Amino acid sequence: MQLGAGDFTIDFAFPQPVPAAFTTIAWRLGHVIVGVLAARNAAHFGASAASYETWNYAGSAATTLDQLKTQLDVWLAGVRSLGDAGLQVPIGEKEPFPEAPMADLVLHIHQELIHHLSEVCLLRDLYRHTNPATNGATR
Repeated sequence: MQLGAGDFTIDFAFPQPVPAAFTTIAWRLGHVIVGVLAARNAAHFGASAASYETWNYAGSAATTLDQLKTQLDVWLAGVRSLGDAGLQVPIGEKEPFPEAPMADLVLHIHQELIHHLSEVCLLRDLYRHTNPATNGATR
C-alpha cells in the first residue's frame, strides 16, 4: 500500500513479504522523519499530528533534509525540556509500554536514529563506490 498526502508516498506491505523488500534511502528517511520523530513529537511535545498516511513526503533531497532537521530539532528541544523528573514520568497510553519511563522512549528513539541514519550513510557510500558516474569519488 502507498501512504502519503502529497505527490510522493511511502510504501508498506502487511504482512511484510518474505524475504523483506530492500528499503531505499528515501524510505528509511521517511520512516525516521515520520514514524520515529514526527509522530513522537506530536504525541509527547505538542507538535502537529503526523502519520504515514497524512505526511507530505518530500520530492527532493534538500526538502527531505529540511524535514529531518525540523523534526530532529523539535525532538531534541522536547527531550531537553523534560529534565530529570520528566524522564522518570511514565510514557502513557501513546506508546506500547505505557508504564515505562520517558527515559526508555528517549533511549529507544535515539537507538532508532543511530540505526536507520547509519543505514542511510552506508547506502550512500555503497552507491558512491559502485556507481560508474561517480568513479568512486567521495566527499
